[in-house]
Parts: sequence; structure tokens; C-alpha cells
Amino acid sequence: MHDTHEIVVNGVPVRVRVDPEPERADRLSLWPSVGEYPIYDPFLYTTMTTDEERNKRFRTALAHLAPGKRVLDLGTGQDVVWAREAVAAGARQVVAVEVIPDSFRQAAANLTAYRLEDQVTLVRGESTAVDFAPKADICVAEIVGSLASAEGAAVVLGDAKRRHLVPGGVVVPHRAVTQAAPVCLADLFAKQPVAFSAAALTYLQAIFDWSGKPFDVRLRIENASPDALLSESTTVEELDFNGDMRARQRTTTRMTITREGRIDGVLTWLQLWCLPDDAPLDALRMKTNWASIYFPLFQAPVPVTPGAELELTFVVTIGDDGVHPDYQLSGTLRTTDGREHVGTLTSAHHGGPFRAQPIYQHLFPVT
Repeated sequence: MHDTHEIVVNGVPVRVRVDPEPERADRLSLWPSVGEYPIYDPFLYTTMTTDEERNKRFRTALAHLAPGKRVLDLGTGQDVVWAREAVAAGARQVVAVEVIPDSFRQAAANLTAYRLEDQVTLVRGESTAVDFAPKADICVAEIVGSLASAEGAAVVLGDAKRRHLVPGGVVVPHRAVTQAAPVCLADLFAKQPVAFSAAALTYLQAIFDWSGKPFDVRLRIENASPDALLSESTTVEELDFNGDMRARQRTTTRMTITREGRIDGVLTWLQLWCLPDDAPLDALRMKTNWASIYFPLFQAPVPVTPGAELELTFVVTIGDDGVHPDYQLSGTLRTTDGREHVGTLTSAHHGGPFRAQPIYQHLFPVT
């Protein structure tokens, strides 16, 4: 069972299906993907600052790289976490950048409270629009999304490498990839309703208010089980922050179905390395603030048996703000009885279609 709630966007009511059960670690929860938008609040910051899978990797990298170096912290946030960790690791100088006004004000207050004003210079603005001197040796930025590029990391860190780092400067994290595998959303949720968590309503409202209208948000699923995957996963996006990084990408992969089930889309998730030889953080298999993102492809679930094949093309382009990506997915599912099923999806950062796929018609009912 589910409830229906109403939010109002620019005076227009929008109905939303909501799961009446509270969030628990043993249940899936459905949210909009939030990291791509300037809607951070104390709750979202807390989920990041208490993420030990994330924190231990960044902390280890800074301990290894920062001593005696100039460090640039992009998107420092209200808690100036990596600026503080860089100082603790022995950095010679730290510049911390934050663009969200409320987060900047809180960051300034926190630097005073931590007595770090002499060691950390706080700058308000977008790193792509400001200059720094002298250049930094290390750039640290946790602007990687549940999809590797979703928060604009490719554009922002590419610019930082060109303009803000000395030759040979190092970026933390080192590498991020987006993994994908076919699933059926209804089977993924099993015995619970496919509906937004009640706690997600505030963030749906904030995203739609920021955009100015509702659109088909990316569907973030917490606590998804790897057991729901119908094939081995494949990499559909790769960001090598210390190598040849491409903001625009096109990848075509083939996945062979390994067990009987149904497919209506793909589940994607993040793998992240902060140092080249680290074991990666895997957002599907570890408890972390990153989650999985579900992309619908087909109008209805397609039954499959082992040996069926999904050919998936995953395209990353840069949206109209010049920073955040849009994604285009196209899939051809060839079942073992010789039939072909074709599906496509465009997932815009903002301003895209609303209720264009059956899942969005279900989540945002008209009546």
C-alpha cells in the first residue's frame, strides 16, 4: 500500500506517491537524486560527514599527499571537512571554495570555531569562475555523484587541473566509474510499494522549486540488493581525474543475462578510488551516502532467461549550465526466443520531460 501526498510547484499541485512505512536499514527507500542540486541542508551534510567508507579513503589520501603542500578544497561545504583534514595532515596552505551562500556562511563560522582562519582561506564562488595564486599542489573535491559525473566533477575538476594546479598536481579522488546492470524495478522492491519515502518529499519540493517546474528526476534507491542484478555489471562511464578525463562520453556495452527474471531498466552505482592502489568504494555493496540510480528503459517488464543479451548505449553530454551532465540511454534487449525490445531514455539535469515514462506516471499520478 502507498499514500498520495501533494506538493505545490509555482502554484500548480503535483501529486506524489509516498511509502507510509518509515525508512529502515532492511528496506529499500526511494528518493530523487539530490547531490546535483544546490539544496544541501544540515541533514544532507550530516549523511556525508558521517560516511566512514568515504571518509577513511579521503583521509588516507590526504595523509599521504598533503604534508607540506598547498591544497585546494572545492565544494568545501558547511563543515569544511577536507580543509580541516588537509590541515591535520600537515598541509602548508589550504584554500576552500564554496558556492552555496548558506553553506559559505556556516563554513566561515566553523573556521572561526575551529580556529583555522590563519590556515584556511575561504572563498565564495564557483571554482570555474575564480582565480587563485599561487597554484595548488593538491585538489580535493567530493563532488562525485551516485553517477560518477552527475555533480559536474568532470567539468569542475578538469578546469581545476588546467587553471588551479601546478604541473603534475594531483586530484583526490583519483578515479570514479559508473557501473550498470539490468534489473526490474518492481522485483527490486519485492513486497514493498514503489513509492517515494516520506522524508524525500522535502527534497522533491526543493528540486522542483529550484528548477521552476517538475521534471522526471533521477530515481535514487538506497539499500538496493546486488541479488536483484540479472547479469554481471559493466562500466558505462569512467572518470580518471589524474589522467585523460573526458566530460563527454559514449559507451556501448553488452550484458548477458545469467538468470531468469524480468527487465525494465538498469541499476547504476558508483565505484570510487581515492588512491590508485586502493580497494574501491562500491556504493552498491557498502554502507555509504552514495546510492544506486535506476534508469527505466522499457514500457513494461520483459521476461528473460539465461543467454538473453542487453546492448546498452550510455551517452554523457554537458547540459545548458555548462557543468552538469545530461544522460541518454538506449537499450536493445534480445531474448532467447529471438525477439528484440528497444527502449530509450533521456535524463536531463533539469528542465526535461515530466511523466514521460510509466514509472513517473505511477510516482506522480494525475488522479
